[in-house]
Amino acid sequence: MNYQNDFLINVSALYRYTQKYFDKNMAVFNIGSGQMVFLLLIYEHEGISMQQLSEMADIDKGTTTKSIRKLIDENFVEIRTDENDKRVKRIYTTKKAAGIINDLYRFRNDYVNQLMKGLDEETINREIGVIEQITQNAREIVPDDSYSDIKIAGLQKLTLLDYPGQVACTIFTAGCNMKCPFCHNKDLVFIPENSTYEDPDDIIEFLAKRRGIIDAVCITGGEPTLQAGLIDFIRQIKEMGYKVKVDTNGLNPTRLKQIVESGYVDYIAMDVKNSLGKYALTAGVIEADNLQRQIKKSINYLLSDVIDYEFRTTVVRQFHTKEDLIEIARMIRGAKHYYLQQFVDSGRCIEEGFTAYSKDEMQELCDEVRKIIPEVQLRGV
Repeated sequence: MNYQNDFLINVSALYRYTQKYFDKNMAVFNIGSGQMVFLLLIYEHEGISMQQLSEMADIDKGTTTKSIRKLIDENFVEIRTDENDKRVKRIYTTKKAAGIINDLYRFRNDYVNQLMKGLDEETINREIGVIEQITQNAREIVPDDSYSDIKIAGLQKLTLLDYPGQVACTIFTAGCNMKCPFCHNKDLVFIPENSTYEDPDDIIEFLAKRRGIIDAVCITGGEPTLQAGLIDFIRQIKEMGYKVKVDTNGLNPTRLKQIVESGYVDYIAMDVKNSLGKYALTAGVIEADNLQRQIKKSINYLLSDVIDYEFRTTVVRQFHTKEDLIEIARMIRGAKHYYLQQFVDSGRCIEEGFTAYSKDEMQELCDEVRKIIPEVQLRGV
């Protein structure tokens, strides 16, 4: 028996035993392993939409809908109408769910710890990276990565700010795996259920007509790396002669690497949300250890100079101190481009009550960071 057969047999066995373990432990709650995954995601992203949940779980919308219907029937989640947009339906956990969440985390942690029995931390981190790469490779095998699948929520036809030194347009993709409370693109994070999207072919046609007028295309979000069809979409743009910049939060380093190594991207801009100790709070997510590991992978990958890049931090008075920015600077020491962006309240933030540092205060913070990263600059001040 060759290693290919061994691999497939082991993957199949791992899936079956994992499903059996959780189905057995979840039976007391009258739900199964599939519902557990969704329940934890909803608990960690209260107010998530069905579409965003489906994308985050990497599961088709039909399967997602069935699992949510089961959770609703068992009174573990409920659907509420968005207070600011009656068209939008959001999913929340109930008091009944709160009573079992700790059990779910315990089941999950115990199982993972048993799977990793006998492995040291270095081996675990290495193997997790291997699994992530194998999973990404599996996604590439399935022929659904056509640019027609990309969800484009909007287009800014001209910008002189989004791509350094280039006349560009900016494409906004829908969906994000973070929900930073001060994010000003609320509708790209909590996607309205009745959202309509731009036809990617119309965007390609628009770009074909703008050759010679604009030089570059910026793809932002939301979080572009979540998009099926992103690389194929970028390839179409690149073949028209445009430079391409992609913005990312760095939470998916495997996908980031794949995008860079496609050879179709010229520039990456990564948002560094905060110092590691405050990262989960600032990004609006839980799972802090895994979050920090993924962010550090993305940072180190870009610091290896595989592509032209920048790091940037939107500075919010309620989240960032001088000490936080100094810690960020140490984390990205050696960066060629780092920008401190002044927070602007657009009136459409996920949460309210955030304020910016003044121009003078921003300059003082910049001067402190410059002691570690000489290339740091202010933006939007």
